[in-house]
Amino acid sequence: MARSITQALLAAGIMSAVALTTLAAQGPTPKYKRDVPARLLKQAKVAEADAAKTASAKYPTGHIQAVELENEDGRLIYSYEIKVPGKSGIEEINVNAKTGAVVNTEHETPSSEAREGRAEKGVKKPAK
Repeated sequence: MARSITQALLAAGIMSAVALTTLAAQGPTPKYKRDVPARLLKQAKVAEADAAKTASAKYPTGHIQAVELENEDGRLIYSYEIKVPGKSGIEEINVNAKTGAVVNTEHETPSSEAREGRAEKGVKKPAK
């Protein structure tokens, strides 16, 4: 049935063959928060799905909560946030988007996550 819908969309000119090929290559849409700008994705040589497998291998019982594709210190990286059951905070795994290698891992406690969130938004911690 999906094939007939796809064929109908192609016939109607709603989707191009290039778009369908790109979608098929990416696989199913992940069920976690994604911040993957198209302009950066064009520069990546490693598919997001492959980088996710690499990051997940570090914490096999964990679940990816979010990914961000970003330039950090001159490197294009996928930054994955992985929640590990029974552990507070999150594990951040950075995967090089050009080589597929893990370049950094870091445990973020709930308080360090809050600090990082405020810093990204430019909000200072309230005075006591």
